[in-house]
Amino acid sequence: MSDMNSGSGSGSGSGRPGLRGMERLSRELPYGVELFHLRPEGSVLFADRDGARELGPREEFLRFIDEGQFAHYLVGDARTSPERPSNATFKLGVVGPRSAFTPHAHGGEHIVLSLGHAACGLYDAPRGRVTEIRLFPGAMIRIPEMMPHSFANRGAKPLNILAANTGFGIDHEDYAITAEEAERRAAHEAVADGRGALGTVDRVATDYGLLAAALRDIERIQRVRGVGATSVKERLAAGLRRAAAALEGPR
Repeated sequence: MSDMNSGSGSGSGSGRPGLRGMERLSRELPYGVELFHLRPEGSVLFADRDGARELGPREEFLRFIDEGQFAHYLVGDARTSPERPSNATFKLGVVGPRSAFTPHAHGGEHIVLSLGHAACGLYDAPRGRVTEIRLFPGAMIRIPEMMPHSFANRGAKPLNILAANTGFGIDHEDYAITAEEAERRAAHEAVADGRGALGTVDRVATDYGLLAAALRDIERIQRVRGVGATSVKERLAAGLRRAAAALEGPR
C-alpha cells in the first residue's frame, strides 16, 4: 500500500501530480465541503478549505475486514448498528493489489461500485455453486443480505471502491460473518426446526451451518483459481485511463 503513503501533508502544493491542482481548488471550496479525486492508479487526493493532501491508511482509513484493506467512512461509522442507526454506511474502500477479502456475508444489503478491474465471487444457493462475476471500472453490484461473497482486486494497483451497507458498521458482529464465525455460531446454537435458507431476510432464521459451508466453498475456489488477472485489453484500457486522468484532472 506504499502508493497511498507518499502524499504530502495538508496544505502542501507539492508531491504527486494533481495535488497542486487540488490545492488550488481547495481555496474555492466553501467551509464544510470536501472534494475527493479517486485516481486510476489507486491513490486518493482530498481537498477542503484548509488545503489538499493525499489520503493514507495510517490516519484517515480504518481496517476493512482484512489486513491490507482500508475504508474511509463518508456516511455512518464503524459502530453503526440497528441499536445505533444511521440507516446505512457509505465508505470509500481501498483494496490492495491482487488481493481478495476473506469470504463473508453481511447482516444487511451490500452495494459496491468498482472503479477498477475487480471480481466478485457469490454463492448461488438455489444452484448450489459459486459464481464469479468479473467487474470493470464503473460496474456496480448489489448483493442481498446474508449472501456469501468475496470481493477481489484483479489488478496490480490499489483498487478504489465505493461501498454502502444497510444498517451495519465494521465493528458490528453481523457486519461481516466469516466461515469461522458462522461455524462458531452453528456450534453454539440449538438445532431448531424450520430454519431459513441462505439469503433469508430473517437473520434469526439463518442456518449458520449452511452459511459456513457456502463460505468454505468460496474459500476453496479462491485457493484454486486465485484472484484472477487482467487481460491485455484491460491493461491497455487502464493505461489509457491513467493518461486521460492526467489530462483531465486538476492541474
